[in-house]
Amino acid sequence: MERSGTSGHRTAGHLTKLAREDALMDKSNGGSMNGATPDASPGSISPALLRAGGFLLAYLILEWLGSIHEYKGVPITPWNPGLGVMFALLVARGAHYAPVLFAGVLLAEILVAHSSLDWIIVAAIALVVAAGYGAAATVARHYVRLGAEFVHLRDITILLAMGAAGAAVVAVGIALLLLASDRLEAGDVLVASVPLLVGDLIGIAVMTPLTLRYVLQPWPDRFATLLRHVPDMLVFAALVLPALWLIIGPDVLNGARWFYLLFLPVVAAAVRHGFGGACAGLAITQLGLVALLHIHDYDAAAFTQIQILMLVLTATGLTVGVVVSEREQANRVSQEMEALLRQKEAEAAQAARQNLVSGMASAVAHEINQPMTAARALGRSAQQLLRMPQPDLARADKNLTTMIEQIDHVGAVIRRMREFLRRGTPHLSTLAVEDLVGDMLTLVQAEAAAADIRIDVALRDDLPALHVDRVQVLQVLLNLVRNAIDALSTAAQPGRIIRISAHTIGAPPRVEFSVVDNGPGISDDLAGRLFQPLTTSKHEGLGLGLSISASIIETHGGRLWLQAATPGATEFRFTLPLDREFEER
Repeated sequence: MERSGTSGHRTAGHLTKLAREDALMDKSNGGSMNGATPDASPGSISPALLRAGGFLLAYLILEWLGSIHEYKGVPITPWNPGLGVMFALLVARGAHYAPVLFAGVLLAEILVAHSSLDWIIVAAIALVVAAGYGAAATVARHYVRLGAEFVHLRDITILLAMGAAGAAVVAVGIALLLLASDRLEAGDVLVASVPLLVGDLIGIAVMTPLTLRYVLQPWPDRFATLLRHVPDMLVFAALVLPALWLIIGPDVLNGARWFYLLFLPVVAAAVRHGFGGACAGLAITQLGLVALLHIHDYDAAAFTQIQILMLVLTATGLTVGVVVSEREQANRVSQEMEALLRQKEAEAAQAARQNLVSGMASAVAHEINQPMTAARALGRSAQQLLRMPQPDLARADKNLTTMIEQIDHVGAVIRRMREFLRRGTPHLSTLAVEDLVGDMLTLVQAEAAAADIRIDVALRDDLPALHVDRVQVLQVLLNLVRNAIDALSTAAQPGRIIRISAHTIGAPPRVEFSVVDNGPGISDDLAGRLFQPLTTSKHEGLGLGLSISASIIETHGGRLWLQAATPGATEFRFTLPLDREFEER
């Protein structure tokens, strides 16, 4: 009883692959069912022959377990599990296994049912069964593309439709054969054919998916999976068997009113374990039903009523199971797509950060070159002072102290640049607003000074600490300030200023940042789509900065927006929450 755990929908392509592998294995062992090959060692047996023998033996055992009695030559059974197993073989491996079904029906009629029909009629019935279900399996395999995993409602619909079509053809064919041989009267056709049709359909609905998923597919851990669910199976059997005892009692017609008791455990198994759980639960229910029917002897009318109820139960359980599996598959795909989206967003953010750095490269190089030149001059000066006949130690110490400060400044610039360019999963940490703005000024001050732009900062003293990803929020603030620098660089007016401020607001508690510049403003057309990807007014821009910035702030539980687009007072704002519940999450 296992939920579908594959990552994709293996449709008819997988079944074709199984048949191709089967054909290659057969060819490598002689290309025929008997495995004779000039290179084969004496006594070697082909995989195809082993598979045919195994399924034939399974068919005979299941026929023996499910066989109750015959009604005028027609086998009467509540379900036909052997046929479901054989139908799975035909769907997965191809119609060239139809002779195995023919042999199974022939042997079952002789050895299990001890049929009183003439051997010609028995052979004709076997031929009808093999031809009818072989054709239905071929259509399911090649034309309607039946999926082998049954994680879509379409798959179970196709299975039931193809099973019903094959069962109808076989039921009609057998009825005509028995009518022609005078073993069946016209009035007995429905009494004999309906139980046969319904029993075959139930067998296909229950056993074909189980066989396709757990027998004919290479699942190395299938046995470990089944053992892991043995306790669930035992609990299910403990719930189902008493209900079956109430239903299959001395009076089966009146006992059928208790049949609804079977729906709850079957549906529960389907909800808990998906389509695999539904199939396993129905198989346990059917085996218990057959076991109890062997104790009592009922006529065909009683069988028909029980079969119809069981068919409704089977359709309900399979539908619920496949819907659950389909929902789980959709959830898995959604999670995979979400993970892929996060990966692509991280890559886009990295590209945007590199684009920002490429724009600041010359200014940062200038920012590093100045303190390094000064540090070199201070070092030479300290060296000369120490070489004098009477060294000026105080002045040399002052020069060395200043030199260390300049080198520390260079190190801080390089460290912040390296941290800003890092790529990885978000790392939340406690961060003071003053430190965030200070890191931003370290990276952008030189570029602003080169463009003759003044940056004013107004921060409240009582600003609380933030619990954010330092690099991501720095990217947002840096992107807004650099956009302002780019806008002001095209303006000709003097006194170009960028004002950065932050303050707290309540309900809910959060910190609101503001970046204002006195540049030319933003046009109405551009303002309306400013946060859409690939929207930019720069010739060399990626058009990702504001879109990624908005995504980063929203991920942190805040919001980024354009407050004003007017010339001389263009303002962007964004908020970051302070509530502990979000921080802990």
